[in-house]
Amino acid sequence: MVQHVNRIVAATAVSLSLALVASGCSSGASEPSSTGSSAAAQKPLTITLVVGSSSDPFFQAMKQGATQEAQAEGNVTVKYQGDATTYSPATQIPIVNQILAQSPDGLMLAPTDPVALQASVTRAAASKIPVVLVDSKVNDLSKVTSFITGDNQDGGAKAADALATALGYASGKTYQVAVGLTSATATTNTDRLAGFKAQLAAKYPGIQIVTTGYSQANPKTANSNINNWLTAYPDLAGIFAIDGTNAQGAAAALQAKGLVGKVKLIGYDAYKTNVDLLRQGVFTALVSQQPAEEGKQAVQTLTKYIRSGGSSDGIQAAVTLPNIILTKDTSADDLTKATYVESAS
Repeated sequence: MVQHVNRIVAATAVSLSLALVASGCSSGASEPSSTGSSAAAQKPLTITLVVGSSSDPFFQAMKQGATQEAQAEGNVTVKYQGDATTYSPATQIPIVNQILAQSPDGLMLAPTDPVALQASVTRAAASKIPVVLVDSKVNDLSKVTSFITGDNQDGGAKAADALATALGYASGKTYQVAVGLTSATATTNTDRLAGFKAQLAAKYPGIQIVTTGYSQANPKTANSNINNWLTAYPDLAGIFAIDGTNAQGAAAALQAKGLVGKVKLIGYDAYKTNVDLLRQGVFTALVSQQPAEEGKQAVQTLTKYIRSGGSSDGIQAAVTLPNIILTKDTSADDLTKATYVESAS
């Protein structure tokens, strides 16, 4: 197993990043991993992808990328598991335990909590089941083959810049903003919030976070949170919806109250519905990730590792993919390329 994590940040132009989203082409962190002259002659492999919320379009797009790469590798099957409604360790851990009892050849895991899912990673390692973490992580990465994610602190910082621009930020003025999250502990959420706060402190001290709330990846809960905030803070100037489901809930709340454009909304994740609302001006900006690429590279990595007999040669311990900021000025073609393509089944 890889013992030390070296953070790899893909320095990619926006157009190239968008091409990666659209095509699923590798960013260069790994190559197709079939080692024999015929992938079909290899031993069949089963890899299970366990996510926090199986209905989330982000994870659906990750599944799509993983499934397509499995077909390209040959004799690889990807199974997809996760609770359909609630992003929580309480719902994820029993699913992971059930999967480990089935002894898959490899596990792709998006942990809902860095502490609570640590035991699951340790158990997989003890059972000689290689693990690639996707999107989020556990605290101790010494027992994982690789960790593949987006640049979450960078995404939070870019969201702060986009919000300040939308607000027409001026030194000496104050602006009240709220932040909607799915989880208080998932590393994607905590890293984005840290990046957002750090950028505000460094460049926009007049922007004040007056409240935060958690939805557990439920758009209805996110919608309720936003409605409560709009009542409690009538001068609310902006919202940072830190992931896709919170973005959906926030957009619906602003539309229902006739506050589109009055309360600036920066969201995360290029769900088709979110991109459509960006085109309509409901979102001021969206931070788009590359979930299909995460899924693709995870399958490449696990297949390479397993078929090499457990060699880490040529495998990156950590891969960090760049974000793309989408606004009303983004071309229609680039918006289409950035939109997440969800799995058909």
